[in-house]
Amino acid sequence: MAVLQHELTLGEAADQLSRALPGHRVEILQGRLTVTPPPDGSHALSLTKLGRAFDLAGIVAAGHEYVQGVGLRLPALPEDFAIPDFSVVDEDFRDAHVTKNYYAPKVFRLVVEVTSSNWSDDLYVKVECYAQAGIPAYLVADRKHGEVLLYADPVDGKYPDPQRFKRGQSVLVPESVGVRVELSVDTLLDG
Repeated sequence: MAVLQHELTLGEAADQLSRALPGHRVEILQGRLTVTPPPDGSHALSLTKLGRAFDLAGIVAAGHEYVQGVGLRLPALPEDFAIPDFSVVDEDFRDAHVTKNYYAPKVFRLVVEVTSSNWSDDLYVKVECYAQAGIPAYLVADRKHGEVLLYADPVDGKYPDPQRFKRGQSVLVPESVGVRVELSVDTLLDG
């Protein structure tokens, strides 16, 4: 009996992993397949409280929405995509659908990552990816190092050095997001 084999593309491998590992986040970043386990309770609670803060700030009245786990098509390589933990998007973001569950970067105002076991992707690789995609603001709740980093206003595909915030401080979201929101570092880190 003959066995037919073919090499999988990265996209096909990502699809297979997504089906085989429910609850895990599968992404392709700079041509590299990454898999992140499901979030812990503090991670999930941080995102819930983040949503509440944006609701109180009137995000919908400002013409935007927030979403969790929606794919962002990245421009670096043909199959690259990320799935940010939390994003503020234009209210009509679904009109910017590219493929599968990925949307064009032009509708993203803010992406937020709360670090997990793959914290280095959030602190290094995604900084480059989101800057190249032109995302106006990228907020990282760095639980590994106990701080929050805010990257904003990329120029020529690169963010300037981030603003760093420690426990006890608050982060003011940039105007480019569309609403004025002040976020507690402790809440972002601990939920």
